[in-house]
Amino acid sequence: MPLSTTVQHVGTRDLRTNLAHYLRAASAGHTIFVTLDGQPVAQLCPIREQADATSVEALISSGLVEAPNNSDRDMLVAPFELPGGLSSDRALREIRGR
Repeated sequence: MPLSTTVQHVGTRDLRTNLAHYLRAASAGHTIFVTLDGQPVAQLCPIREQADATSVEALISSGLVEAPNNSDRDMLVAPFELPGGLSSDRALREIRGR
Protein backbone atom coordinates (compact mmCIF):
# COMPACT_ATOMS: atom_id res chain seq x y z
CA MET A 1 0.00 0.00 0.00
CA PRO A 2 2.95 2.47 0.17
CA LEU A 3 3.06 5.17 -2.50
CA SER A 4 6.73 5.59 -3.37
CA THR A 5 6.12 7.19 -6.77
CA THR A 6 3.52 9.58 -8.12
CA VAL A 7 2.08 6.89 -10.44
CA GLN A 8 0.92 3.53 -9.12
CA HIS A 9 -1.18 0.57 -10.22
CA VAL A 10 -3.72 -0.91 -7.81
CA GLY A 11 -6.08 -3.86 -8.21
CA THR A 12 -9.79 -3.55 -7.57
CA ARG A 13 -9.68 -5.67 -4.41
CA ASP A 14 -6.93 -3.54 -2.87
CA LEU A 15 -8.75 -0.39 -3.96
CA ARG A 16 -11.97 -1.51 -2.25
CA THR A 17 -10.11 -2.42 0.93
CA ASN A 18 -8.09 0.81 1.08
CA LEU A 19 -10.27 3.28 -0.79
CA ALA A 20 -9.79 6.17 1.63
CA HIS A 21 -6.00 5.74 1.47
CA TYR A 22 -5.96 5.93 -2.34
CA LEU A 23 -8.36 8.88 -2.43
CA ARG A 24 -6.10 10.77 0.00
CA ALA A 25 -3.08 9.86 -2.15
CA ALA A 26 -4.85 11.15 -5.27
CA SER A 27 -5.76 14.39 -3.54
CA ALA A 28 -2.10 14.74 -2.54
CA GLY A 29 -1.04 14.69 -6.19
CA HIS A 30 -0.51 10.98 -6.92
CA THR A 31 -1.94 9.25 -9.97
CA ILE A 32 -3.35 5.78 -9.36
CA PHE A 33 -4.28 3.48 -12.23
CA VAL A 34 -6.92 0.92 -11.25
CA THR A 35 -6.46 -2.50 -12.84
CA LEU A 36 -8.94 -5.27 -13.55
CA ASP A 37 -7.38 -8.64 -14.28
CA GLY A 38 -4.03 -6.87 -14.62
CA GLN A 39 -5.22 -4.39 -17.25
CA PRO A 40 -5.56 -0.64 -16.44
CA VAL A 41 -9.22 0.38 -16.66
CA ALA A 42 -9.54 3.59 -14.63
CA GLN A 43 -7.49 6.40 -13.17
CA LEU A 44 -7.60 8.31 -9.88
CA CYS A 45 -5.87 11.67 -9.85
CA PRO A 46 -6.35 15.15 -8.42
CA ILE A 47 -9.22 17.07 -10.03
CA ARG A 48 -6.89 19.84 -11.23
CA GLU A 49 -4.93 17.28 -13.29
CA GLN A 50 -8.06 15.68 -14.72
CA ALA A 51 -9.20 18.99 -16.17
CA ASP A 52 -5.93 19.27 -18.14
CA ALA A 53 -6.06 15.63 -19.33
CA THR A 54 -3.45 13.02 -18.60
CA SER A 55 0.07 14.01 -19.50
CA VAL A 56 2.09 11.90 -21.89
CA GLU A 57 4.82 11.64 -19.26
CA ALA A 58 2.38 10.06 -16.78
CA LEU A 59 1.18 7.57 -19.39
CA ILE A 60 4.76 6.64 -20.28
CA SER A 61 5.82 6.26 -16.65
CA SER A 62 2.77 4.10 -15.92
CA GLY A 63 3.59 1.78 -18.82
CA LEU A 64 0.34 2.43 -20.67
CA VAL A 65 2.17 3.86 -23.69
CA GLU A 66 5.72 3.68 -25.00
CA ALA A 67 7.82 6.72 -25.71
CA PRO A 68 8.50 7.28 -29.42
CA ASN A 69 11.93 6.14 -30.48
CA ASN A 70 12.00 7.77 -33.91
CA SER A 71 10.83 11.31 -33.21
CA ASP A 72 13.65 12.90 -35.21
CA ARG A 73 13.05 10.77 -38.32
CA ASP A 74 11.75 12.69 -41.32
CA MET A 75 8.46 11.57 -42.74
CA LEU A 76 8.77 10.37 -46.32
CA VAL A 77 6.34 12.10 -48.63
CA ALA A 78 5.79 10.54 -52.01
CA PRO A 79 4.70 12.99 -54.71
CA PHE A 80 1.45 12.00 -56.33
CA GLU A 81 -0.37 13.67 -59.18
CA LEU A 82 -3.96 12.96 -60.09
CA PRO A 83 -4.86 12.48 -63.74
CA GLY A 84 -6.42 15.58 -65.28
CA GLY A 85 -10.04 16.15 -64.29
CA LEU A 86 -10.01 13.64 -61.41
CA SER A 87 -10.74 15.04 -57.97
CA SER A 88 -9.31 13.51 -54.83
CA ASP A 89 -12.85 12.79 -53.57
CA ARG A 90 -13.67 10.83 -56.70
CA ALA A 91 -10.35 8.97 -56.57
CA LEU A 92 -11.01 7.93 -52.96
CA ARG A 93 -14.53 6.78 -53.80
CA GLU A 94 -13.18 4.64 -56.64
CA ILE A 95 -10.42 3.18 -54.46
CA ARG A 96 -12.90 2.38 -51.70
CA GLY A 97 -15.37 0.90 -54.17
CA ARG A 98 -18.25 3.26 -53.44
